[in-house]
Amino acid sequence: MSLRTRVEGERTLVLDPVRRKWVALTPEEGVRQHLLIELQALGYPIGLLAVERAVTYGGKTWRADVVAYGRDQRPALLAECKAPGVAIDQTTFDQLARYNAVLHAETLVVDNGAVRYCCVLEGGAWRFTDAIPPFSG
Repeated sequence: MSLRTRVEGERTLVLDPVRRKWVALTPEEGVRQHLLIELQALGYPIGLLAVERAVTYGGKTWRADVVAYGRDQRPALLAECKAPGVAIDQTTFDQLARYNAVLHAETLVVDNGAVRYCCVLEGGAWRFTDAIPPFSG
């Protein structure tokens, strides 16, 4: 599976299969779309994925880049994408923790296209893993 792109004027657009619309292919969007392709390859149904899902925390509304739901409609995976070259630092993990304080996903992913961190909640403790776990329902 690969990205579907088209050019309109000066802009390159990519077809987002989750949002079912053409969006500007920014560097961050490219990371997000490649992650969506990988999630589908890992068995995550496209109908259970959300992009830029609104999350209200601390009186503000934020946008989580990717949320994958289980068949029980509970968030199973939460991902934050950054543009290539944007450092993944404590601020990024704080952002992910803020979203997850609301969503309670058991798999967290941070990805900038060059570096990816994934951690899974097991027995009440978070542990880093080498790869995103496949969809388990």
